Amino acid sequence: MSDDTRDVPDEPRAAVDALAAHLTATAERPVPPATNRWLGEAEAIARDAASEGLDSETRRKRVQQAADLLDSAAETGDETADRHIAAAEQCCRVVLDSDGAL
Repeated sequence: MSDDTRDVPDEPRAAVDALAAHLTATAERPVPPATNRWLGEAEAIARDAASEGLDSETRRKRVQQAADLLDSAAETGDETADRHIAAAEQCCRVVLDSDGAL
């Protein structure tokens, strides 16, 4: 993932990969422990969603789980992490608003 935290693909399958990349990037940022737990869980689920061999229904379910966890995460106090989280949330919307196969 580039350092451009606004990178949100329009194509749903690419958005799944970008979701995982944005959440992985938050792990490198100074984030409060309580928020880091939510982000860590969301990252693990997003990486699973990005893995090969999942059917579309399971992939979509994983993205919804990641979105729910992101809803629970508080502000991080780190501008870069917050931009990655916002981009991850946008990636979730691209996937969840799509009708096509993932």
